[in-house]
Amino acid sequence: MIVFRDPAEIPVDFGRTVAAIGKFDGVHAGHRAVFRTALADAAALDAKTVAVTFDRNPLRVLRPDRCPDDLVSIERKIELLSDCGLDAVLVLTFDEELAQRSAEDFARSILVEALRVSAVLVGSDFRFGRGGAGTPALLAELGARWDFTVDVIEDVFLEGTDRRVSSSWVRELLAAGDISLASTVLGRPVSVRGEVVRGLQRGRELGFPTANLPHVLDEMVPADGVYAGRLIDHTTGITYPAAVSVGTNPTFDDVPERQVEAHVIDAPDLDLYGHDVTVEFLHRLRGMVAFDDLDALMAAMAADVAQARTLLAAEGPGAHVTSAS
Repeated sequence: MIVFRDPAEIPVDFGRTVAAIGKFDGVHAGHRAVFRTALADAAALDAKTVAVTFDRNPLRVLRPDRCPDDLVSIERKIELLSDCGLDAVLVLTFDEELAQRSAEDFARSILVEALRVSAVLVGSDFRFGRGGAGTPALLAELGARWDFTVDVIEDVFLEGTDRRVSSSWVRELLAAGDISLASTVLGRPVSVRGEVVRGLQRGRELGFPTANLPHVLDEMVPADGVYAGRLIDHTTGITYPAAVSVGTNPTFDDVPERQVEAHVIDAPDLDLYGHDVTVEFLHRLRGMVAFDDLDALMAAMAADVAQARTLLAAEGPGAHVTSAS
């Protein structure tokens, strides 16, 4: 997938496009439904698919007091978008200059002149241009003038519920530790990605060495607790079963910030320092507990690993050690 950071980077011979516009925070199941429609439209029109998104939530500029934390960083968003089969993504810098553009100027300069759109896909609540004056109806009027169609994608509702799929719902589920439903809303496992760093090495001293991810991660980290999951080592292409801890280690009370620690099951000598990894959360085992002594902590850790091993074995080969090669 090609990444454009400015409309001026798009080649004049790039061809006609089908563009889906949105924040796409978390790239959840609703977003993926939009992209499937875009791919089908592009195939029919012999056009390329482009996701048009922003380097930050527009509210961070327009209403910072109302802006929620992003579920994923812009780089992680680009990575997730690339998994959707799109040809390109255009990342617009949302600053005061872009916020002050008129709706007509936004459509003309970005959609018509830079992207040469044949079709544009937006949500029913999509707004664009200065003061949010641009609506899907106005976009359709501009499309009639400049030869592109507009497809307003309705909200996606999770089967069996009356709640629409949204990034805010994902945030609620993560805060509650409900990774099962969060994964369903996302359309993929809850996960975080980062480089393994050297921690206090307390897990190794207790017989449960862990891969520690840096403190600054995407906001996809679920509630404090212990989880069964997978560690995907992008450096080697190998996936391992893991028991994952999220929190501040309350038994010792000397870790100031929440951290993610993944214990790779049955691989005590594995060296992952400096490796680029993704940690996936598949099952919640329990909440975070402050134990009275080391014996109680070690017994609980052994039980967590045993339970994680059993649950992951039931997942099938995908939860076992596998190699991308």
